[in-house]
Amino acid sequence: MNGFGLRIVVGVVGLISLILLSVLHGTTSIPVSEAISAILSGIGIGSTEPTPMGRIIFDLRLPRALFSAIIGAGLGVVGVVLQTTTRNDLADPFLFGLSSGAAAGAVLVITVTGDVLGIWTLPLAAFCGGIVASGIVLALVHRLRTSAPEKLVLAGLAVSFLFAAITNYLIFSGDSRAAHSVIFWMLGGLGLARWETLPLVLIGLAIILAYAFHKRRWLDALLAGDVTAQSLGVPVQRLRMTMFLVAALATATFVSVAGVIGFVGLMVPHLARGVAGPLHWRLVPTAALIGATLLTASDILSRRLLAPQELPVGIVTTSLGALFVFVLLLGKRAH
Repeated sequence: MNGFGLRIVVGVVGLISLILLSVLHGTTSIPVSEAISAILSGIGIGSTEPTPMGRIIFDLRLPRALFSAIIGAGLGVVGVVLQTTTRNDLADPFLFGLSSGAAAGAVLVITVTGDVLGIWTLPLAAFCGGIVASGIVLALVHRLRTSAPEKLVLAGLAVSFLFAAITNYLIFSGDSRAAHSVIFWMLGGLGLARWETLPLVLIGLAIILAYAFHKRRWLDALLAGDVTAQSLGVPVQRLRMTMFLVAALATATFVSVAGVIGFVGLMVPHLARGVAGPLHWRLVPTAALIGATLLTASDILSRRLLAPQELPVGIVTTSLGALFVFVLLLGKRAH
């Protein structure tokens, strides 16, 4: 086994260990044997009836641990493709108005309409908000008749500010009793993790992983610049717009169930390049693994810092992200 393969195996073992730790430790710590028994009982293996603690493990803690791994992996891969296609080392999924649009949709449900569609209301509203925001960005770029990276970033920032203003208006004009739920959701959290909504985030991860692998050679060509990529037969403008749309779809699915979890998509690509190098055949799976590990660890930390109260996981990732950017900028200045 080569050095890269060994690092991947170590990373997978570490991620599995963190998922198990996430299931075992919460407000109440649970023995490993009881956790395994509850999981087997939940999937129909074993003859014992599920206990109340078993229900907590299988219905709440296990899906939460899986959600953190899936969403972290997805955000990491989205960050990779956005940084490559925009040639911006500080690009991440939330630079382009996607999170602001999703937040506006979710806040509309929390403060105005209520759960008219049951458990799916909030995810669907957030998903639609994210898609509307990405559609406006793409319409702006199309109107300018260019897909230059700087124009894409500026359009994203403009849309982000627009939907942030709409969100703030909804919070101010809506039911003040819903303010706590709104703030917690906008800061990111995995409290909506349920088996019913697991297919949604799995679809988001599958979309971005499949497309990134399919276009990995074109993404590699973009690393040499637009002119070189075009000389190699890469349709640069079409690739950039399509990749942005795919990233928007994936991000919308993640935000729709976990809220705004910032900086994961910014940090992970840089960490992954240090392990796997710049080429996407290795970079994409490495980013998925590091993203899953980072968000799972952050979720565990968010539940332990103020236990028994839960801290929004977005506060943890944003704090780590701010430190990471400081280190990144100071490191570039030193060179």
